[in-house]
Amino acid sequence: MTSLIRHVTIDCADAYALATFWSQVLDQPLHEEDRPGDPMALIEAAGLLFITVPDAKTGKNRVHVDLQPQDRTRDEEVERLLALGATVFDDQRRPDGTGWVVMADPEGNEFCVERSAGERGE
Repeated sequence: MTSLIRHVTIDCADAYALATFWSQVLDQPLHEEDRPGDPMALIEAAGLLFITVPDAKTGKNRVHVDLQPQDRTRDEEVERLLALGATVFDDQRRPDGTGWVVMADPEGNEFCVERSAGERGE
């Protein structure tokens, strides 16, 4: 018998607030029982579980997600995410249109935005 990954758990200062940000990024709802102030929040469809912990983030993530926009370009997605509260951490876009953007969520967790399938010619 093998194992499966049920959730990817993200430690954070405010589980509900950070889960709400990611809910908007992924256009997936929070679990129906999640409320502000809860110590845990779940985006079930994405398998992301957010848990409030007392420790602050102190270094680079060892695991991060790579986002691929489905209905917009990479650059349009970067602008949308900036409006939601993300920041650009490292811009790896190249003049020929290749590359990616490393962003950080409101608590500083890094993630990447890649080119869309249409931009890749897939």
